[in-house]
Amino acid sequence: MSRTSAATARSSAPGLAPDAGGRRLPRTLHPVAWWIWALALATAVSRTNNPLLLFLVLAVLGYVITMRRTEAPWARGFKYYLYLALTVVAIRVVFRAVFATGITPHDHFLFSLPHLPTPDWYAGIQIGGPVSLEALLSAATDGLRLACMLCCIGAANTLANPKRALRVLPGALYELGVAVTVSISVAPQLVQSVQRVHRARRLRAGRSKGLRALRGIIVPVLEDALERSLRLAAAMDSRGYGRAGTATRRSRRTTGALMLLGMCGLCAGAYGLLDATAPMLLGFPALLAGGLLCVAGLRLGGRRITRTAYRPDPWRAAEWAVAGCGVLSAVLLFSNAGFNAAELNPSIYPLSWPTLPLVPAAAILLAGTAGFLAPPPSAPVRPGIPAQRTEEST
Repeated sequence: MSRTSAATARSSAPGLAPDAGGRRLPRTLHPVAWWIWALALATAVSRTNNPLLLFLVLAVLGYVITMRRTEAPWARGFKYYLYLALTVVAIRVVFRAVFATGITPHDHFLFSLPHLPTPDWYAGIQIGGPVSLEALLSAATDGLRLACMLCCIGAANTLANPKRALRVLPGALYELGVAVTVSISVAPQLVQSVQRVHRARRLRAGRSKGLRALRGIIVPVLEDALERSLRLAAAMDSRGYGRAGTATRRSRRTTGALMLLGMCGLCAGAYGLLDATAPMLLGFPALLAGGLLCVAGLRLGGRRITRTAYRPDPWRAAEWAVAGCGVLSAVLLFSNAGFNAAELNPSIYPLSWPTLPLVPAAAILLAGTAGFLAPPPSAPVRPGIPAQRTEEST
């Protein structure tokens, strides 16, 4: 083997250290690291209602996605999550305007909607009426927080390879993971099919637009989706997907009972941690018991599925750094260290410009360091382009 081909083989192997020049070799980051980073950032977003911090989170997501996304089809869908986020904010504002709660003498009046009378059993909620600026700003801020959480999930779907994430799932969740992976990949594949059909129509001088072009685009796209579904079904059937294996009815019932009790324990523990008036047993003890039951259920259910992995994804220093910066950001926002907790949720009354707390802003910027802590993504392999020959390739 020549030295050039050996160097190429070393650079294509996953998880290698920097080369002799100090540059990090391109590789795909472990998908679980991206999911931990995104979920931790979404957890940090749930802590604050400050619009300045929420816009800073969106800026951090945009920076990390721009720096570390690949050329895969699922990596092009973040803009659709942004459209969904704008829709969520708009719906929240419209609902707040329609289901008005009245205004106070200190509110800034904007407009008034026609008032609809409601029955007695619907007392406390009115439809229509005067709408204030404070009410719309409060609704927009609440919608912006939910929109940021949706964008965090969209960032995880954009950066993490869903097919590679399927490898690290427990055996008991393998079939569910396959279904989720297929559902996640549907939208990017449809977008890719629409772009391909539109490009073909332009090459064939198809200049019809609007409703006239709708039939010429939908029919090929649906036909392509049907062919993809048939090929996927054949591939899954040839690999034995959906077969019960050697699990007995007793083991399945035991697995289901453990998972159900574990999920109930996790829900009770989360409620106990969020509600300060809840008993102590509904806090961390219930959360720990629920986690142990879920682990036992996953361990028992995974025995009936045997899987092998070819070249498993490595977990190295870059994965620890990306996951750690996201978790540390959430911990800083929940610790209330170095800042006032009221700065995370500024009040609309009286109407004033919110302040930007330094420690939470630094915590969010810390999560943005994943944009350069993660290794650069691997360049796509383009068929038909031969590699350049060098003097050492003899």
